[in-house]
Amino acid sequence: MKIFIHSTDKDIWELIENGPFIPQVKRDEVFVNKHLSEWTEAENKKAKFDWIAKNIITSALRCDEFFRVSQCSSAKEMWDILDVTYEGTTDVKRARKYALIQEYELFKMQNGESICDVQ
Repeated sequence: MKIFIHSTDKDIWELIENGPFIPQVKRDEVFVNKHLSEWTEAENKKAKFDWIAKNIITSALRCDEFFRVSQCSSAKEMWDILDVTYEGTTDVKRARKYALIQEYELFKMQNGESICDVQ
């Protein structure tokens, strides 16, 4: 999925990683979101990337996965939910890694086993 999105447009992947683009303007020393009617053509194009990314993600999902992310407000939010669902949190990834290392380190051939028997 990541490769497909990268091949479509690098800016779309950046949006998924960083969150949706929301044009802002500085008013009274504070940044506020621009009203939709104030957006420039370039800002409209960048903001549209979120819709394109959401379309790409949802098009690749099965029904049950689609319903899991269909209420998300941004492509980043969708991606984060799918990432945790399929890859796990950082702690889960670390635990899996250490479990596999330990299993590898404890692996040995038992007495009476041939090389063909070892699995």
